[in-house]
Amino acid sequence: MTDDLLGRHRSVLPDWLALYYEHPIEITHGEGRHVWDADGNRYLDFFGGILTTMTAHALPEITKAVSDQAGRIVHSSTLYLNRPMVELAERIAKLSGIPDARVFFTTSGTEANDTALLLATTYRRSNTVLAMRNSYHGRSFSSVGITGNRGWSPTSLSPLQTLYVHGGVRTRGPFAALDDYDYVAACVDDLKDLLGHTRPPAALIAEPIQGVGGFTSPPDGLYAAFREVLHERGILWIADEVQTGWGRTGEHFWGWQAHGRSGPPDMLTFAKGIGNGMSIGGVVARSEIMNCLDANSISTFGGTQITMAAGLANLTYLLEHDLQGNARRVGGLLIQRLRAAAAQVPAVREVRGRGLMIGIELTRPGTDRADPEAASAVLEAAREGGLLIGKGGGHDTSALRIAPPLSLNVAEAEEGADILERALRSIR
Repeated sequence: MTDDLLGRHRSVLPDWLALYYEHPIEITHGEGRHVWDADGNRYLDFFGGILTTMTAHALPEITKAVSDQAGRIVHSSTLYLNRPMVELAERIAKLSGIPDARVFFTTSGTEANDTALLLATTYRRSNTVLAMRNSYHGRSFSSVGITGNRGWSPTSLSPLQTLYVHGGVRTRGPFAALDDYDYVAACVDDLKDLLGHTRPPAALIAEPIQGVGGFTSPPDGLYAAFREVLHERGILWIADEVQTGWGRTGEHFWGWQAHGRSGPPDMLTFAKGIGNGMSIGGVVARSEIMNCLDANSISTFGGTQITMAAGLANLTYLLEHDLQGNARRVGGLLIQRLRAAAAQVPAVREVRGRGLMIGIELTRPGTDRADPEAASAVLEAAREGGLLIGKGGGHDTSALRIAPPLSLNVAEAEEGADILERALRSIR
């Protein structure tokens, strides 16, 4: 049956629509931190539909909220007052830390970043954008145009002029050998030099931890130091929180808070986990930025009632059960286990991350050369062992990405670590 579905998939869907595994699987249902495929195989899910099943599969509180809302009304568009949308916007605005915040809902992180770019370029009357090397911000024409990761940027055509900044990858690049203090100083000097050679950009958009890039990040405080330089010149800071938001990093609710000494960003974008699988994205911005558009606009599917009901139930569950604290505790245990296991595997260059957002970079032993074949082999071995993980990275997709639902318990973390250890040892 799976082979038949694969053939049908290939006959009607694009060739560039990636599938994991030599023999792709169809996931039919899930519960908690586990999913099942069409052949009845059970897997521990350490990727959550690309960091999207944030709390748990088939969480009763969320399924009931969706079912109840579906029995009333599913959709009406933004042309009518929408109580669930207002209620979720109120909560997100307060949680964002942005003063006098306004919230606009979209259906995806791509659309959220696209909207943030529209707002920034309109507000600043500039089509120049600063972005980080190794970054990823979506697959629309504008967001692909600012993506600093060759593997996910299929065209150089863009409505924007993009200038790429150093700093998103701590252990690679010209400043990698410096200590954290000097690394930040060198990146700031580079930013200042870059700004001296161009007309003032609209904004810097940056992921606090780069997602598709392999869960790489700069030292804490880099974006705060950047913000001081940007603020002096009136340039906006957009924090792309599509993967880092909602407590996933454990230590903070938002990724920007690791860089927060200069205050919150001017805008933040979110998506993925807030809907726990329902299509929710959005932008939070200061009111004068959000309200700068002088033309009418709507969102047909952004903020629709059924997704807002899911988001409200999901956010309530996350806060009431302190899933941020759980990510810190269980994620800390998991990363320690993985570092201990990786120390015995020459192909592992680095285990990095925080909370339940962990990356394992693989290289050819004794070198810094990426080893995408090893990453694919570990992905396959983990699946054979009953564990689903992801992969990414700016160097030929040689990083494993580990991001379970935030309700992961200690026993499941230990089980997943054991499977991953065996999978890593299989490539020695």
